[in-house]
Amino acid sequence: MKKYLMFLVAFSFLTQCHSQIKGIPMQAMEVAPKTVTFLAHDAFDYAYTIENNVFKKSKDSENWEYKNVTLGKITKVDLQNPLKIVLFYEDFNTVILLDNQLNESQKINFSEHPTPINATAVGIASQNQLWIYNNLNQQIGLYDYLKNEYKTISTPLSGKIKNYTTDFNSFIWMADNGEGYSCSLFGAIENLGKFPAADQLQIISSNQMLYSIDQKITLLTRQKDKSWASTTLQLPEKRFEKFYYQAQILAIFTTEGIYNFKIILP
Repeated sequence: MKKYLMFLVAFSFLTQCHSQIKGIPMQAMEVAPKTVTFLAHDAFDYAYTIENNVFKKSKDSENWEYKNVTLGKITKVDLQNPLKIVLFYEDFNTVILLDNQLNESQKINFSEHPTPINATAVGIASQNQLWIYNNLNQQIGLYDYLKNEYKTISTPLSGKIKNYTTDFNSFIWMADNGEGYSCSLFGAIENLGKFPAADQLQIISSNQMLYSIDQKITLLTRQKDKSWASTTLQLPEKRFEKFYYQAQILAIFTTEGIYNFKIILP
């Protein structure tokens, strides 16, 4: 009976959400158990999750998983390239690179590199490189994982990195003073302006971010004049603990489970 009631609650919630968010197309998807941390769906509809610190990829009857108990907790997962997945284990200063079947293709321990590196932020970059924020010199660098070469590209950053994301061409972050910045592959740093003081903020790119205040999620989009335009996402009244957006999937974490919605941001 309890499972049946849970299904009715979930179905009712998803039915309400099969609409649009102020003109942003949205499609309701499955409800995941709360014990699972949902990460993303890729273009081939494979789901990526973390459950009990085990990284998983699945679709229908296809299932793969990767676990490494010797490296502690998974700190960050970069899924920009499904053929070269990046797992970052900050406590052990280590990155694991996986292929599309979650086989370990490379293990990188930055503590063993000739250049002193204490990585506290990692993401995949272009040309067989990884973005690295080296906490020892407070600078952004690029690590070539084929040549085992590291180069510093930025000047020392002022303040601490409070929030960050990466894409192939940029390292984007919010400093502890609330200012947003982006760094190019050539080390050029651009000030993106003040980011909102929010309950939760997720940087999507140098031009987009989502944040929540008082149970309302707002999309910020950077305009040509470098100002920020806001759009509040009109979700049904449902209390959530946090949200996460990746690969056109907005995951809402509630006390009942994780609700996933496919939305295409402008």
